[in-house]
Amino acid sequence: MPPSRRGRRPGASGTRQAILDAARARFAEDGYAAATIRKIASDAGVNAALVMQFYRSKDELFAAVMSISPGALSRIEQAFDGPEQALGERVTRAHLTLWEGDPRDSESLLAMLRAAISRPQAAAQLREFIQARLLKQIRPRLRDDHDAAVRSGLASSMLMGVIVGRRIVQVPALAEEDLESVIRRVAPAIQTVLTGGMEV
Repeated sequence: MPPSRRGRRPGASGTRQAILDAARARFAEDGYAAATIRKIASDAGVNAALVMQFYRSKDELFAAVMSISPGALSRIEQAFDGPEQALGERVTRAHLTLWEGDPRDSESLLAMLRAAISRPQAAAQLREFIQARLLKQIRPRLRDDHDAAVRSGLASSMLMGVIVGRRIVQVPALAEEDLESVIRRVAPAIQTVLTGGMEV
């Protein structure tokens, strides 16, 4: 790993941008799970403690890279709290309302979705955003890591397909449908993918 830079440290805004640039590249190259604060700090030429001064956690740094509010990630994780029988509804609601809610979050995500069509780095970051948290949450519920990965991949692809249909392609019947109606129709399928064959 390259040594940390010596001498006078750049201003706060320059340091913050260097960290964001390093994190964006590292998340795209390694994925969310493998990227570490230590690696990102090394890439940015600063120490890990300084990264943590700007961003209190890897989740918060990832949210900054994605240009969404820190609370957006936690809302998705909170969807896994509660009765297993309603997991599909909670996960579907958390994802779809994020993409169609506060423009400060949804517009950044939609911009990345459009970029992901032609840019591998954007595609990698978007994939991490959607799939990593699903996998993190369902893996402890399953004995088979491969099964957990397939389930999270299927669920994330289904949810992303709904967003593409509603917001990018704008399939008329889907784009015009009330969000609550879409959630009611999609949630049972997500429930089956995430928990089918599991004890609930």
